[in-house]
Amino acid sequence: SGLLVVAKTPMAKTALGKQFFNKTTHRSYNALVWGNIVEDEGRIEGNIGRDPKNRLRMKVFDPDSGIGKTAVTHYKVLERFGYTTLVQCVLETGRTHQIRAHMKHIGHPLFMDETYGGTEILRGQRSSSYKAFIQNCFKLCPRQALHAKTLGFVHPTTKQQMDFDSEWPEDFRQLIEKWRGFIAGTTQDTFKNI
Repeated sequence: SGLLVVAKTPMAKTALGKQFFNKTTHRSYNALVWGNIVEDEGRIEGNIGRDPKNRLRMKVFDPDSGIGKTAVTHYKVLERFGYTTLVQCVLETGRTHQIRAHMKHIGHPLFMDETYGGTEILRGQRSSSYKAFIQNCFKLCPRQALHAKTLGFVHPTTKQQMDFDSEWPEDFRQLIEKWRGFIAGTTQDTFKNI
């Protein structure tokens, strides 16, 4: 969900394309990922290319491998919920499925991301009430928990800086509220050794 830019003329397409190529645009995303990310912020670097075992999925390869294209994602923890973490991701590059592949690569796939393993209960308790809570979350937001939050670029005609911010859609907002409620009703001892 969230923001995207569409060029209405060939000239605008060329101008915007140059900005993306030169990495002068700014894009940030919010994502709910599985697990408790230890570092408050970090940088993920790894080439992204087609997964040879599943052509519908992208995979992260070693930068020295010569496979795929260079990709860099910066992340910052916004909120922790014990078994999941809300992060902000800022892209240096813009590869297909970049955030999804990078977060999976570091062991934190996006919540409800079927392609990258986020539809299984990856962290948490074994109780039936916890499993029911997760299934309820899956139904509440039946898509990958990723939102294009901000977008900034120079207007191709006016040359003015354009900055946009998108509110979370209702399903994403409710999902985050549900996790806030979960964490509020749980003791911190619950999250040791996760």
